[in-house]
Amino acid sequence: MSLQSVVMLGIGDDLFDIRWRHKFFIPAIASIPILIVYFVDFGVTQIVIPIPLQPYLGELFQLGPLYYIYMAGVAIFCPNSINILAGINGIEVSQSLVIAFLLVINDCLYLFVPYPHPATDSHLFSLYMLLPFIGVSLALWWHNWYPARVFPGDTYCYFAGMVFAVVGILGHFSKTLLLLLIPQFFNFIYSVPQLFHIVSCPRHRLPRFNAHTGLLEPSVTEWAYPPKPIIGAGLHLLHKLHLLRVTTNKEGQIVESSNFTLLNLWLVWFGHKREDRLAKEILAMQMVCGLFGLFVRHKLALLIFKSDNLNVL
Repeated sequence: MSLQSVVMLGIGDDLFDIRWRHKFFIPAIASIPILIVYFVDFGVTQIVIPIPLQPYLGELFQLGPLYYIYMAGVAIFCPNSINILAGINGIEVSQSLVIAFLLVINDCLYLFVPYPHPATDSHLFSLYMLLPFIGVSLALWWHNWYPARVFPGDTYCYFAGMVFAVVGILGHFSKTLLLLLIPQFFNFIYSVPQLFHIVSCPRHRLPRFNAHTGLLEPSVTEWAYPPKPIIGAGLHLLHKLHLLRVTTNKEGQIVESSNFTLLNLWLVWFGHKREDRLAKEILAMQMVCGLFGLFVRHKLALLIFKSDNLNVL
């Protein structure tokens, strides 16, 4: 029901171009069946406290209803995070495939330990969802990679994100899932000034194609009027930190600034690129960040927690 609901949202968005502020919270409504199943099957709303804080908070901390709000937040974030890291051939499907493969690796870690492990059934459920998802996504990827002949639209983006939310919540490893979404987290936080209209946000922020060079360049927002002093100071600071590209006129006033997306920032950092080259580099970064997330979850976490779930029998 959750997947069906979010697919209907994606179809509606593709057909009727729903405004972002209207569709942002709809996945939370679609997540209600997931939360009901979680309540019936698990009902666990406690979190393990890191060792340094245990003298003050104890080993477990009861969140109660706040934990369900957190899971609804995961269901909101996952579909929207795939949808806003988009705009070039193959990037939506490819990032979803990378995340799915990393989740499969995480699931397999729990299948290569002595049975029965308490988390085995949860991770088998995750595999039952992810393996068919990978199969259909590979078929779409074959036609969507540069130069694309088929386009996923918002329907696939929301569907893919909700698949991750389903396995993360019902597989009881939502925090591990979030560690695999580091680029999506960065892209969302980086996009906040435009998403919340602190800075002017055009309808489309994807990199622009230069027909003369055949390369992608950072797309820009043009400033018809100088920004407010505090916003202008912030833009100049980001420019100095190489987190933005700002163009000024002779009077020093900002006339245009690159859009706040990870794809545009990558082009600011590393120069203009072919579309397929940009996609490959973003995916390589996604893979490295995901493997680092798994390393943090299963190795570095032992520095602040007593044990990893793999060692619990």
